[in-house]
Amino acid sequence: MSATTSIVVIDDHPLFRKGAADLIGMDASLRLVGEACDGAEGLKVVARERPDLVLLDLNMKGMDGMATLRAIQESDPGCRVIMLTVSDNEQDVVEALRAGADGYLLKDMEPEDILAQLHEAAQGHLVVSPSVAELIARAMRADAPPLGRDAAQLTAREMQILELLTGGLTNKLIARRLGITAATVKVHVKHLLKKLHLRSRVEAAVWAIKHGVVKNA
Repeated sequence: MSATTSIVVIDDHPLFRKGAADLIGMDASLRLVGEACDGAEGLKVVARERPDLVLLDLNMKGMDGMATLRAIQESDPGCRVIMLTVSDNEQDVVEALRAGADGYLLKDMEPEDILAQLHEAAQGHLVVSPSVAELIARAMRADAPPLGRDAAQLTAREMQILELLTGGLTNKLIARRLGITAATVKVHVKHLLKKLHLRSRVEAAVWAIKHGVVKNA
């Protein structure tokens, strides 16, 4: 991660994009490198700018936030995407995180709190608004499979990676920590998710904490 965190804002409300730009401009460690009014245009901006973070609205005309999130995941897996929306609907929250979002923040948060969360996201951590954190935990616990033989099938390296991703680290940061490539980390994550019958890193993190497989909380 560079000293300055580059950000792209994708939102169909001009006033919100202006507010986000002003907020980002207040912090010297953050830099707005592009913005877009819809998902299709947002994908072009992300491909051109290769930002560290994307702030993505959920409900947009045309290509919505979920479709945009999945497209970014396919085209640039290393890019961290933070949903920034008005929706605190449980289904929206869980679906976004399962699809690979690196955070879920609500637009009614105080500006200084949003900035603090962006700093956390830039360090590789999963970020969520306090008001939806309990909702996420409850929803994920309800879906978590019981601890069984699958956990014993994890290799020592997979257990290492599980613990690090539970701490919210990206593949790049995990790779740096372990002295391996991000591509190798990606393969290990894919294998451990398959062994645990889970669909996303977020589910793996919640599962690991719930069952005490790792110490990180």
